[in-house]
Amino acid sequence: MLSDLDIKVRVMPEGTLFRAFEPVMEIEGRYLEFGHLETAILGLICQASGVATMAARCRKAAGDRSLFSFGARRMHPVLAPMLERNAWIGGCDGVAVGLGAALVGQEPVGTMPHALILIMGDTLEATKAFDEVIDPAVPRISLIDTFQDEKFEALRIAEAMGDRLWGIRLDTPGSRRGSMAKIVEEVRWELELAGYHDVKISVSGGLTEETIASLAPIVDAFGVGTAISNAKVVDFSMDLVEINGQPLAKRGKRSGGKDVWRCSHCFQDRVVPQGNEPEPCSCQEGKWQPLLAPMPAEPVRPEVIRDHVLRQLPHFSLKLP
Repeated sequence: MLSDLDIKVRVMPEGTLFRAFEPVMEIEGRYLEFGHLETAILGLICQASGVATMAARCRKAAGDRSLFSFGARRMHPVLAPMLERNAWIGGCDGVAVGLGAALVGQEPVGTMPHALILIMGDTLEATKAFDEVIDPAVPRISLIDTFQDEKFEALRIAEAMGDRLWGIRLDTPGSRRGSMAKIVEEVRWELELAGYHDVKISVSGGLTEETIASLAPIVDAFGVGTAISNAKVVDFSMDLVEINGQPLAKRGKRSGGKDVWRCSHCFQDRVVPQGNEPEPCSCQEGKWQPLLAPMPAEPVRPEVIRDHVLRQLPHFSLKLP
């Protein structure tokens, strides 16, 4: 959108974790060249950054457990590719919608639906049909909570499927759930007791970063829906801060161009007037590195952006609301 305009653009590389009140993009040029695009620019980055941020928070909460985006059905379908792309960039291991998966060079993921089990009338029969028809490369995950008690259904499926079963999925609605952790612990206990040590347990349905963090020690995979797809937007604004080389900004905004620096060791940030460097970092071990750089001439590949996110996450703590 900006590539053919007579302007200069500096941005944080896509996938950079940032803090409140830090400039993530700077546009310099004749205002009439770009001012009419303010709404479009903000629309492109506000919601996408919110989705990626929540995906990253869920990734942090899940630790090394698998994390999948199941939330496209909660939003208008025209938004699905954007939602899935940013969920994957933010740290999800897979996404459910085909076009969204294609945007990041991945195959879509998913498991059998309740509808299959309801139509066939039995969880085991539906699981056998799924196993018979679906590509062998797709893991066999049986959805076990449609009709019967979770632990008994899990044992029945595990016994019948044997080594072909990758795992089971719990999607128990909140009205019937009680404590999901207790249900998972009970299912895991019975599976272990019966010798099914390799059967994985995945959980979906109303998950948040808080529930993910609490279940991560006992769950192998998470399917997260509304928490990611309906994530709170990042409330960016676009403000004039310098006119004809003179610092000037509206009330409540710091005037003048700015640079953002990050310590290579402790990941502290400093925002300083443009052209200045901060004082040495208090950690005394790292070097300041600039976060704003000229916009790349070509789009960066999604896997590069995702790797950038995942490399940064260990340096940021997760403070749950």
